Amino acid sequence: MPAKRKDAGLVNEEIRAREVMVITDTGEKLGVVNTREALNMAWDKDLDLVLVAPSAKPPVAKFMDYNKFRYEQQRKLREAKKHQKTVSLKEIRLSPKIDIGDFNTKLKNGRKFLDNGDKLKISIRFRGREMAYTSRGRQVMMDYAKQCEDIATIESKPVQDGRNMFMLLTPKKDK
Repeated sequence: MPAKRKDAGLVNEEIRAREVMVITDTGEKLGVVNTREALNMAWDKDLDLVLVAPSAKPPVAKFMDYNKFRYEQQRKLREAKKHQKTVSLKEIRLSPKIDIGDFNTKLKNGRKFLDNGDKLKISIRFRGREMAYTSRGRQVMMDYAKQCEDIATIESKPVQDGRNMFMLLTPKKDK
């Protein structure tokens, strides 16, 4: 029962080595065997001959049900993906002349994002004559960072890019 696949040639007739070190499905070593003989032995047991260590001298092959093996590996990958934490980037826009009530509302929302484990990008857009007062915008950002210092660290300090200023906060790891 030859298996056909799209990936590397490591199964059954696709094995190019003349001789292989054979390991049975129970884990017993049969020693170095001609590839044709190993293939016939595998088929007698209704299994595939899979190359598990192609770079070894001689290459190591094992008797196994290749489709079941591939299924198990895909399942392990899916499980690993489930347990990964994806970090998203949330943005909050402030103004250089923001009032305390609006500031507190934006602060509450930003802290919620940081508590969820997301990174927080704080941005200020300077409009018109506000460009003359970029230091006020920088001060608003630093006040915001100071209010969040118990749950976040500054990843990048305020940086100005044209009419915009950005700062990045990341949640602290020791939660």
